[in-house]
Amino acid sequence: MHLASSARRAPFRRGAVALLLIFSALVLVACGKPAPPPPPPTEVAVLAVQPRPVEDQYDFMGEVQAFRRVEVRAQVSGVILERPFREGAEVKASDVLYRIDPRTYEVALRGARARLAGSEARLANAETNAGRLRPLLRYNAVAKQDVDNAEAELKQARALLDNDRASVDQAKRDLDYTVVRAEMPGRVGRALLDVGTRVTALSDVLTTIDRLAPVYVSFRPSAQQQLAWNRDPQTARALEPGGSVRVQAMLPDGTALPRTGRIGFVDPVVDLATGTQQFRAEFDNSDRLLVPGQFIRVRLQGLTRDGAILVPQRAVVRQMGRQMVYVVGHGDSVGVRDVEARAWVGDEWLIDRGLGAGDRVIVDGVQKVRAGAVVKPVPLAAAQVSPSSVSVSGGTGAQP
Repeated sequence: MHLASSARRAPFRRGAVALLLIFSALVLVACGKPAPPPPPPTEVAVLAVQPRPVEDQYDFMGEVQAFRRVEVRAQVSGVILERPFREGAEVKASDVLYRIDPRTYEVALRGARARLAGSEARLANAETNAGRLRPLLRYNAVAKQDVDNAEAELKQARALLDNDRASVDQAKRDLDYTVVRAEMPGRVGRALLDVGTRVTALSDVLTTIDRLAPVYVSFRPSAQQQLAWNRDPQTARALEPGGSVRVQAMLPDGTALPRTGRIGFVDPVVDLATGTQQFRAEFDNSDRLLVPGQFIRVRLQGLTRDGAILVPQRAVVRQMGRQMVYVVGHGDSVGVRDVEARAWVGDEWLIDRGLGAGDRVIVDGVQKVRAGAVVKPVPLAAAQVSPSSVSVSGGTGAQP
């Protein structure tokens, strides 16, 4: 039995050995083949950083203000009889705005004239009496006391006449003031008091007049922005009143006003509430496109920055509050660089910190690289980089 069993196992063992030999031969053949080549480096488009001059364009919110605004007040008290002006209309200097009941002032003028006539007669009598007595004193024909009294009366009569003349002049002015006229040309506002209302002299405001040509546009840069400007002498001079900076006004519909303004005033005092200083530009407004109280966007033009570093916006990666770019370093290996991108123009970022001249920044292919990887850098087409001006929103580094 044992011999028969061994005989049956022999063919199975010989088959297993044969299979093992075949498998070993296949392994030896496979090990003898060369390994496949590694994949080629990822091709990326890079931009070699070259500092260049650019024009800064700072954007701020501005408020339109009338070139001059006056409050129309009555110089005399009384009841308003007439309001001939139309609210919101253009008026000329000396146009009639209100008429106040003049009867009280007509009576006062008549009384003042009557007193003036009496003082004139008194002065005439005093002059006659003094003129008659003076010659007689030389001959002792009259007492010196009589002459002194006549001279004193003459002096008093002259003083009274001067006072009465001033009273007549004042009464005339008061009567004239019952007609309230525009003191300057401009656009009259809403009537704050109307016909039948009693107005108190110098207290009640009747209406307002705004001079709208030219107009002012004021804006307030941040304290941080002003400090940066003041550190650059060239920029500080350009921003002085009458300096070279031009101010462009953007209308509410997004179009630009077809003319620029100039800075004419910089408040020397910092506002305690906001920590800012007021800048005020003057604009021609003959077409009345700018209206006082309007909020518009203003842009400063004419400020040049030398040695600015700009990279295409797609090269800057923003993650978790960080701004960074991928750069190609020694041996064409990829590195990550944190940057500070404050402003933009078109499709380019202005880099304030993190890059220097000669750095190779990856522009296209950012999604295919990682730190430490070796890449194949290809120069970015020069036509894709267009120098222009830099726009800074509010001067505070707002992002697009």
